[in-house]
Amino acid sequence: MAVIHHTTLTPTKLELLTTWLPTRPWYRGGPAGPELAKGGGFRLDDPEGVVGIEFMVVNDVADGRATAYLVPLTYRGAPLDEAGHALIGTAEHGVLGRRWIYDGCHDPVLIAELTALVEGRAQPQDQNTTDAPAPHITRSYTATSTAAQPSDPTTEAQASATTAQTPANSTSTQASASGTTDDAEGTILPGPPGTTLRLHRVLHAATPLPPEATGHVSGAWSKPDGTQTHGPFLTVHPHA
Repeated sequence: MAVIHHTTLTPTKLELLTTWLPTRPWYRGGPAGPELAKGGGFRLDDPEGVVGIEFMVVNDVADGRATAYLVPLTYRGAPLDEAGHALIGTAEHGVLGRRWIYDGCHDPVLIAELTALVEGRAQPQDQNTTDAPAPHITRSYTATSTAAQPSDPTTEAQASATTAQTPANSTSTQASASGTTDDAEGTILPGPPGTTLRLHRVLHAATPLPPEATGHVSGAWSKPDGTQTHGPFLTVHPHA
């Protein structure tokens, strides 16, 4: 169970993301950079109690437009081996000290727990309260005949490093050894056996699921004016 500390973080997550977001192939903003505000999210627990896992929604209101981004983050007390490309930055935590903050889609602990969430083996947690569920997060998943058994997430992540597919119309891709690929549409990462997960980096309310999708994780977030909206955070797709 993750313990939520209500303390300081210097620099803040929004400050780190303001610099990092424009470097992503799925960033929609202009050259002036984003103007960010928190929009919600949820957490997952690391069974080992070592890595903090947060799925954060941020609203970019630069240039009078409102774009909601989904940013999975992991927080570690030491650098993650061979993950320098995924490091968003370091920050000083008021209780835990220095934390290394990563794009969690390239962190094997987050990939394992996200797979567990898709398969119904992990419970989403409130973003700001210790040991409290996040009821606004919903999920479904129908295993295909080639993916009938619960996965070994670590093995699946390693195997998917050579099988993750990138859309043919992608204009820019960034891949990692975890099997995760960033492109102009979002992020593809390993899922349950025989599948990949398409993470929706740019969120849209009430978006229909693709007909080939075999599952999803959806949630609610706040718009800049405070109103709530809901849509898919990720979809599950069988390997081609």
